[in-house]
Amino acid sequence: MAAQMWTCTGLRWSPKGPELVWSGGRRSALTWGKRVAFGVPEDTVRRCVGARGNACPAGAPVPARSTGARCDDCARLDRAHSVAADTIADDPRPYRVYLAWFGPGMVKVGITAVERGSARLLEQGAVCFSWLGTGPLMAARRTEELLRAALGVPDRIPYAAKRTVRAALPAGAEERAAEVRELHARAASLGNWPESVVREPCHVTDHLAAFNLQHAEPATGAVTELVAGGHVAGELVAAAGPDLHLDTGGPGGVLVLDTRLLPGWELIPAQGSNEITLPVKDFAARQDGLF
Repeated sequence: MAAQMWTCTGLRWSPKGPELVWSGGRRSALTWGKRVAFGVPEDTVRRCVGARGNACPAGAPVPARSTGARCDDCARLDRAHSVAADTIADDPRPYRVYLAWFGPGMVKVGITAVERGSARLLEQGAVCFSWLGTGPLMAARRTEELLRAALGVPDRIPYAAKRTVRAALPAGAEERAAEVRELHARAASLGNWPESVVREPCHVTDHLAAFNLQHAEPATGAVTELVAGGHVAGELVAAAGPDLHLDTGGPGGVLVLDTRLLPGWELIPAQGSNEITLPVKDFAARQDGLF
């Protein structure tokens, strides 16, 4: 009998922690110490996941290293209805402006819908954050741009950079919060915020425990792509944003699997020892390119 195949649609953060979501809506809760194991069948191809809940008309193949898992046409359609792309001006929901910290010297400003709570920060892998203000979408967007320029911080940080700094996070919560507090104070001192944005006091929320990073060994590398015939197996020791930190128990140590690489592949359960037979990039080799 052929092994049952599953299609993953990505990682989501619930109030109870990270969950893998599968086609059809089924969810797999990810708890610390759980064995995560699956393989990619031989002779399979990664295909576009479509856009806005619709299947890709062409069923087009997509690159294994793509974190969007969409062909060009579906990517354009998805982007055309994205708050992040600044293409929606009439969203009536209130939005929050935030400061997010990912590691020393790595802070960004962003916005998220109030109804989403802190989910966006968990999805991005923010180690700690504070709200800055609340208001209508376009006013929140203008505030984001104002603060980005005034504070000299970006509105986007590559995931590769976030992964690298996780190995050297300060142990103390106050030390991790220091840059957020300093930048929040500078932001509050500015006098040209949009009037419709209500400023919020600095209250730093720390996600180190939610990610379990305080107990996990630093990761030594990251999976760069899935390949037909390859498999993943390891014990889940931490998770941050879309990344699962898996302990292989062998010389490879703890490796990061970006779950954005999973959609578009058909997956099967994997048996055997903890092992990752997929292309991996060592963090040490990447360090020189980052700093």
